[in-house]
Amino acid sequence: MKLVIAEKPSVAMSIAKVLGANSRKDGYVEGNNYIVSWCIGHLIRMSSPESYDGRYKRWNIADLPIFPDNYQYEVSKYTKKQYSILKNLLTDKRVVEVINACDAARGAKRS
Repeated sequence: MKLVIAEKPSVAMSIAKVLGANSRKDGYVEGNNYIVSWCIGHLIRMSSPESYDGRYKRWNIADLPIFPDNYQYEVSKYTKKQYSILKNLLTDKRVVEVINACDAARGAKRS
């Protein structure tokens, strides 16, 4: 099966319709040798400063700028369920190909 990951549920549903994937599951749609799922905003975000050191819980101009040796990331509590679904789909033995159907133009310079 091919796993298609869209940027949001509405786009995933449009893609699924075109691909003939019409069996609705929890967090994805499946059918016609495709699994179509989606992100919800930013699934993972950079950890807050206090995750690096408790002293950063209260801002102090003397601590700025903060440049950690290794950046830390965390799953947002609002996207935890969909993150887990995508993680499971990405490791599903049935999946032989992953297609990124997210918005590639975001942040790109346009002329």
